[in-house]
Amino acid sequence: MSGAGFDYTPLLRKGLAAPAPRFGGFPRFNFIGGHNDPGLIPSEALAEAAAAVLRREGPNLAMYNLSHGPQGFVGLRDFVVKKLAGRGIACTRDDVLITSGSGQGIELVSHILIEPGDTVIVEEFSYGGAITRLRRVGATLVGAPLDDQGIKIDALGAILDDLARKGVRPKFIYTIPSIQNPTGSVLPLERRQALLALAKKHGVPIFEDECYTDLQFRADMPSALYGLDPSQVIHIGSFSKSLAPALRVGYLVAPWQILSRLIPCKTDGGTGALEQMVIAEYFGRQFEHHVKELSAALRAKLDTMVDALGAEFGTAVECWRPDGGIFLWLKLPDAVDVTKLVKPAADAGIAFNPGPEWACDGAAAKSYMRLCFALPSHDEIRAGVAELARVCYEQTGIPVRSANVKRAAP
Repeated sequence: MSGAGFDYTPLLRKGLAAPAPRFGGFPRFNFIGGHNDPGLIPSEALAEAAAAVLRREGPNLAMYNLSHGPQGFVGLRDFVVKKLAGRGIACTRDDVLITSGSGQGIELVSHILIEPGDTVIVEEFSYGGAITRLRRVGATLVGAPLDDQGIKIDALGAILDDLARKGVRPKFIYTIPSIQNPTGSVLPLERRQALLALAKKHGVPIFEDECYTDLQFRADMPSALYGLDPSQVIHIGSFSKSLAPALRVGYLVAPWQILSRLIPCKTDGGTGALEQMVIAEYFGRQFEHHVKELSAALRAKLDTMVDALGAEFGTAVECWRPDGGIFLWLKLPDAVDVTKLVKPAADAGIAFNPGPEWACDGAAAKSYMRLCFALPSHDEIRAGVAELARVCYEQTGIPVRSANVKRAAP
């Protein structure tokens, strides 16, 4: 319905985000968001799982939360417990809260812990959705430097010492230690232990986000921070990346002191019941096989994207090759402002995530971008990267086309 009508503008709350444009469809070369490979959605197996679990559990749909209480479907919580044992986490179903995606977990934790003006430490490059949510509730973000192995402990220690001298105790440290978003790094075990010791020294809890850990390209993933010290860590994860983004299901693991405060704030009437049941039914039998197959396919797509960037950009681009997940974080020369490439790239049918949206200090990330390699095919990756290089050259003169050389990823 369109046309002149009641004007709601004067009634809107102050500080809202800009209005959303109408959805006009996805671009030809879609390198944004957390999409996954359409060819690896196990549609038939999910249909069979849905039929089986509905025959068994269907009558419970008559009750909110399937009569299993506000923490979620027992079958899925039991699967989370089993899955997290592989991350070194010893917990029970009573320690698990099922959420409507990991984003809801971030919303809930922010809601109970943060008041306007509170300080939160976040990795200098981090999940844009977390940065947005934390700022929305009024948090002051302090960026902790990263290197190719994750958060730099000495730099974090200096930040905490400086805040302590000012009488500031951060509400928590938000970190993605396993397949960091967007850099794809994995924090080594010794750094994890040092991080926990440093946080304990300053009386600061850790908020651990492990949304991408199931999609790993290495076999030696260190234990989760929660597994090393559950007393001072809140842990979240998701099934969006390991199964399907459209199934909005995540989970949160925390001591009851925290869970008992989170549950009353989860006012959605319960995460979608059918999604919970189907995930529990399918992953209860196929989890290891599925994530192994998906991870192998994603790694092959990463190889294609790295090769394409080398061929098209030569030495004009620096890549952080991830240890898993679905994103490639890269840097163009300092003179390039990627925000000025967004519109011309969109006009050419390309969508990418500009670095400033994934950084505490947007200006410091103006030459960075994040590319998702999961959704497009191998041919689309090659063609899309070539088109991106063309747009970049037209707008900035970089890369110098004659200088393009094929190169290995750093």
